[in-house]
Amino acid sequence: MDFQDRQRDFWLRVGSFNAASAVALGAFGAHFLKTRYDPRSVEIWQTGTLYHFFHSLALIIVSFMDRPNSIAGLGFLSGCLLFSGSLYFLVLFPSYRWIGRITPIGGLMFIAGWLCLAWNGWSTKKK
Repeated sequence: MDFQDRQRDFWLRVGSFNAASAVALGAFGAHFLKTRYDPRSVEIWQTGTLYHFFHSLALIIVSFMDRPNSIAGLGFLSGCLLFSGSLYFLVLFPSYRWIGRITPIGGLMFIAGWLCLAWNGWSTKKK
């Protein structure tokens, strides 16, 4: 197994785990939080799970590339942790409002991941 195969396996595992955790966190929000938290908090949680899930799929896309782009993968993964993670934290621990300052950094990481993916498409030589 060469380096690119190991990268593909890694990003497939990370993306799949992230997708599973996004589904679990979405179910937690739909069944537990909806009955105990205000609608605005539930909406924030749903935003976190939506971005978490979409970018988990982006990680899986990275795994299927001919040349896996680890920088794009790191952008998507860190975006999930910083963007979605900070939204989850805000809902569960509302007294720590300062954590909201991290959310835009996660959004920038998502954007960086997509731009790296685009760059990979432009820079790959066609056979």
